[in-house]
Amino acid sequence: MMTPTGLPSRLMLLLCFISTAACNIFAFTEEPSERAGKADGYCSRILRAQSNRKEGNSEFRLRVEGDPESYQPGSTYRVTVIASIPSYFRGFTLIALREGAEGDRDEDYAGNFQIIDEEETQFMTNCPPAVTESTPRRRTSIQVFWTAPPSGSGCVAIKASIVQKRIIYFQDEGLLTKRMCEKESLYGDVTDKPLNNCCACGTAKYRVTFYGNWSEKIHPKDYPRRANHWSAIIGASHSENYVVWEYGGFSSDGVKQVAELGSPVKMEEEIRQKGDDVLTVIKMKAQWPAWQPHSVRSAPSAEFSVDRSRHLMSFLTMLGPSPDWNVGMSAEDLCTKECGWVQKVVQDLIPWDAGTDGGVTYESPNKPIEHHDKIRPLTSLDHPQSPFYDPEGGAITPVARVMVERIARKGEQCNVVPDNVDDIVADIAQEEKEEDDTPETCIYSNWSPWSACSSATCEKGKRMRQRMLKAQLDLSVPCPHTQDFEPCMGPGCSDEDASTCMLSEWITWSPCSLSCGMGTRSRERYVKQFPDDGSVCTLPTDETENCVVNEECSPSSCLVTEWGEWDICSATCGLGMKRRERMVKMPPADGSICGAEVLEVEKCMMPECHTIPCMLTPWSDWSDCSVTCGKGSRTRQRMLKSPVELGECTEELEQVEKCMLPECPIDCVMSEWTEWSECNKSCGKGHTIRTRIVKLESQFGGDTCPETIQRKKCKIRKCNRGQANSDEKKRRKEQREKRRSKQSRAEVTSEHPGCKMRPWSSWTDCTKLCGGGIQERLMTVKQRFKTAQLSSCKDRKEIRACNVQPC
Repeated sequence: MMTPTGLPSRLMLLLCFISTAACNIFAFTEEPSERAGKADGYCSRILRAQSNRKEGNSEFRLRVEGDPESYQPGSTYRVTVIASIPSYFRGFTLIALREGAEGDRDEDYAGNFQIIDEEETQFMTNCPPAVTESTPRRRTSIQVFWTAPPSGSGCVAIKASIVQKRIIYFQDEGLLTKRMCEKESLYGDVTDKPLNNCCACGTAKYRVTFYGNWSEKIHPKDYPRRANHWSAIIGASHSENYVVWEYGGFSSDGVKQVAELGSPVKMEEEIRQKGDDVLTVIKMKAQWPAWQPHSVRSAPSAEFSVDRSRHLMSFLTMLGPSPDWNVGMSAEDLCTKECGWVQKVVQDLIPWDAGTDGGVTYESPNKPIEHHDKIRPLTSLDHPQSPFYDPEGGAITPVARVMVERIARKGEQCNVVPDNVDDIVADIAQEEKEEDDTPETCIYSNWSPWSACSSATCEKGKRMRQRMLKAQLDLSVPCPHTQDFEPCMGPGCSDEDASTCMLSEWITWSPCSLSCGMGTRSRERYVKQFPDDGSVCTLPTDETENCVVNEECSPSSCLVTEWGEWDICSATCGLGMKRRERMVKMPPADGSICGAEVLEVEKCMMPECHTIPCMLTPWSDWSDCSVTCGKGSRTRQRMLKSPVELGECTEELEQVEKCMLPECPIDCVMSEWTEWSECNKSCGKGHTIRTRIVKLESQFGGDTCPETIQRKKCKIRKCNRGQANSDEKKRRKEQREKRRSKQSRAEVTSEHPGCKMRPWSSWTDCTKLCGGGIQERLMTVKQRFKTAQLSSCKDRKEIRACNVQPC
């Protein structure tokens, strides 16, 4: 069978398989026996059809956001098909295949596409892994998300086909195909999704370190110079039954509080309510400002443990200020397929949107979303005002990096792969030396007392002591360490110590109080379980120690005092701010300005506000529109009911909105009557006329236009026979001479003294057929006399309305 255009029906059917746009170009019928053949698979037909491609085509290209050479298993990428102007396409098809696959089996397809705009794109009905257009029309680009396949999938080819008019473009090699291979893991075998059953034995202990890289130098657009910070970090090691946060999910109340306010209080409460699903709560202090060199402030870190049932780790922290933007890790699995524990994970972090606030810039005013959106990564194409916006759709530069390192294992291990050297070294605790082999050329202070044990449970931990290097007499002889560690057990681990309380692990040390020289730093822990006998916990919950930053301070360095106490929170309830100060003890020796921070500000959360700042009556009904026709406005009001002493009311008491009534009637507008013309007869009975024109037609029921010409009789004298013809000719000659004389005078003066003007041109065509257009005509200068002034002798233009009737 042949189509009306002469193409074989099978080729036409193939066009429809490739894109729905091709089916709208032609109309054809097919025998029932042809429709039944589907055994070889719709998707494989699409791939085999690419042998008819047009080589060397450069009008269209397929782009993956950030142009990566490799993909991270499980990560999501934005895929765009673009036509270079002035080209366009009506339809398209997108497929992602494993390298070397034929496409006739489900397992040949790699990853999953996600629809961004359902009005633009949809999954193919008979080939679900492929994406095509929803409606055939002219377009220059489309976008979808593609989630990479799990680890072990190898290389992937994302292919596009384009339908433009009646031509189909295929590209197996070049701009319409993007080839990416799996990114190799640098630090152990980390699974992309949580294992259904972790088979590792014993427990493992990890240290997570957070490196903030959000700075004005790296992210210059609209960077907030004041109050930029990372909120307190909150997270946990947990089981698969508990989801702290995840892409595509919705924010809990705790996640919302971290995302919008930077407060970890509600999030920690949610975590602790999960009971046995949580092994360790992960906490780190807020960082003000967001970025400082590591020589001034060490990166915050915390330690946590995992076991077979609680082998996932999640955390989050807010970029402040921001609407609801965070970074973090979600359900990072530290259990390997070989029944072991991951040695090290390093991951760059980009910000994600919690879906609770609609702001688009760092300091956007609050714009709560009533029905929360899903949690999603920010992209460079979200909004032109976004600080991460890139019209080319490039990847967002990471704002932080997180490192998770295994520092110890406990209990019998059952990993299938034998330990390597790094595994063994990581588990060896530093042994205390029995004799002091300190060289005589190194002069130290005395050792400080031992710190409390780092373990809050009966698991093995560490404690530390330190000393200061006072002098090094011989620089060629190295001086040994200034810190010493030894293993220890947590409190409450012996029968005779049953009355002691159980404490959490120590939170990471605060930054040193001085940026140069010797200062102090502190750390905290909290009570996890009070003694069984009801006694009070007497163990310390905070520690302070000396710290040294830049021992050899430069002449431009300055010394400052320790921080003072925090001021009272500025709010009596809800969210407020608090501040503390310190003084400059010694300015820089070179006379420069001291660069150390002397003022620190952070948010504070007081109990929820229960007083009502203002009580208002309900809104009144809207007033009548301010006009009886056309566009106007209307208002409504409400009254303040609460007493003034309850606080200032900032709510609006009056609202104004636009209103629209039927269009106002427009009456017809006429010009003035002309002078009566001369009688058309020189003798006997005749008539004379006068005219006027319509300047504006009536609209919307206005008064209609009256007559435009009037006629009346005229009688001069009786006509004498034989004399009538000669008198008539004479009269007509006189009229012609009068008209010529009048026209000549008009050309000379024409309301412009000193000018000789050409007569008016004809009116131009109306600019619109209906709905009100304009016409214009011109009178130009023919001759300018010497006595003419420039301001009075110039071209003239007239404009009038036309075709004012409604369309």
